[in-house]
Amino acid sequence: MNRILIVDDEIEMRMLLRIYLQQENYFVEEAANGKEAYDRIVKNDYDLIVLDVMMPIMDGWETIEKVRKVSDIPIILLTAKGAIEDKVAGLSSGADDYLVKPFDEAELVVRIKALLRRTNKLKMNDEILKFNGMVMNITARVLTYRERTILLTQTEFDLLKMLFQHRGNALSREQLIEQIWGIDFIGEDRTIDSHVKNLREKLHASGIAKSLIKTVWGIGYKVE
Repeated sequence: MNRILIVDDEIEMRMLLRIYLQQENYFVEEAANGKEAYDRIVKNDYDLIVLDVMMPIMDGWETIEKVRKVSDIPIILLTAKGAIEDKVAGLSSGADDYLVKPFDEAELVVRIKALLRRTNKLKMNDEILKFNGMVMNITARVLTYRERTILLTQTEFDLLKMLFQHRGNALSREQLIEQIWGIDFIGEDRTIDSHVKNLREKLHASGIAKSLIKTVWGIGYKVE
């Protein structure tokens, strides 16, 4: 049974989501703010976090920043803002997906299932990809470069894996989205651009040129 942590300062929202997710056979725990959530995350194993942005003590942005230093657990961000800059900020901060309040609980379940499908697709034996000094352990979901681990989100890891596996070929945004989120993805194809930007920054911080992932104008991206 997948274990999900709901983080929201509104008790009514937490209760609603708990009831809805328990009906889908998820094991659900709650936290009322980012500090409480972080303390739970470092002590427990969760499969996914549903995280609100506007909270006291520690908001969603600060929570993601702290969590990403210790874990690549999938995070779905809940925000009351619908502006494109807020969506980009959410993905750039390290979230794997986002939903704008008010939202349909059924859509949240679809997004949770899509993220969990990706993280649960692990093989019995380690699968290794090597490229330009980088080593990807697909089973352990670990990327290393010159014996240093580069911490990526689930989405960033899957994106880089796709580009590695098809290196030399340009992949469209639609292809990447379908392979990473599935055909039931609900959102904009430009969502992938924010994850590519994040990925480039993390690789560059570890000594890898940003030009590793090339933009193919009018199509998408490729690795050469």
